[in-house]
Amino acid sequence: MSDLYERLKAYEGHPAAVSARGKDPVNTAMIRHWCEAVGDTHPAHAGEDAVAPPAMLQAWTLAGLGGGQAGRSAALGELFALLDAAGFTAVVATDCEQEYFRPLRPGDVVTYDSVIESVSPCKATKLGAGHFITTRTEVRTAGVSALAATHRFRILRYAPAARAAGRRPKPVVGRDNAGFWAGVARRELLAQRCDDCRELRFPWLPGCGGCGSPRWTEARVSGAGTVYSYVVVHHPPAPGFEPPYVVALVELAEGVRMLGNVTGVEPGGVHIGMRVRVEFQRPDGEQELPFFRPVGPADDGRVRA
Repeated sequence: MSDLYERLKAYEGHPAAVSARGKDPVNTAMIRHWCEAVGDTHPAHAGEDAVAPPAMLQAWTLAGLGGGQAGRSAALGELFALLDAAGFTAVVATDCEQEYFRPLRPGDVVTYDSVIESVSPCKATKLGAGHFITTRTEVRTAGVSALAATHRFRILRYAPAARAAGRRPKPVVGRDNAGFWAGVARRELLAQRCDDCRELRFPWLPGCGGCGSPRWTEARVSGAGTVYSYVVVHHPPAPGFEPPYVVALVELAEGVRMLGNVTGVEPGGVHIGMRVRVEFQRPDGEQELPFFRPVGPADDGRVRA
């Protein structure tokens, strides 16, 4: 057993939170929002006798984005500081187990106590080497000694693995999309237009999703559009990509949507509704690829006659 692991393991059994209270009493507004978000329409969660969905347990105990979790122990902070100092600076939640003994109702004030249940030896994972930390929480309500629920939560504190090196994978070109990539090679962005119903479509498909016709014609599109949705990718590492980077779903001016990387702006500067236009690049010095770059109001990138 390493000296570090001995020091980490010594925290097993120490409290992680003592006599902590949820930031808000159980309330119908949060129950309604949670049910709407997950599509839970069970009648037990509405009306005068509503009870909170059991799986909503953490909504009453999490510290929230503002932090400052009341009742958090010094021991948990010390454990995390040891891991940080040893290079295990990244964290990912891996799993949880919950048991429910009685329902939580509007007006209940949630209280809880947590203990550091276990610290694993250093494990090799695809994310990197690290230690699994398990805490066990007992949830009650103010003035009632009987358990309402228990919650076992496990995280991995790890040292991020080295990023993958090499060139980015090449697009898969087949019979159904060869025309698109031929257009990209000419620095043109092409969609398909159905010869029968005239519907414009992207991505390329062998038949029309509207009328089913297999007949179509190439249609050049502007490459101008707006960010409809996006994600900032931090992990996992991939050859040829330097995280963090943005993958966006761009709604083109013609109405079709296309996935692509956004370049020329920091990930934090991307937002829904941002105006972009296509820009062709050769990131590996070989194949032309379409990217999207933010544009100003006067530079909409439209195709003009």
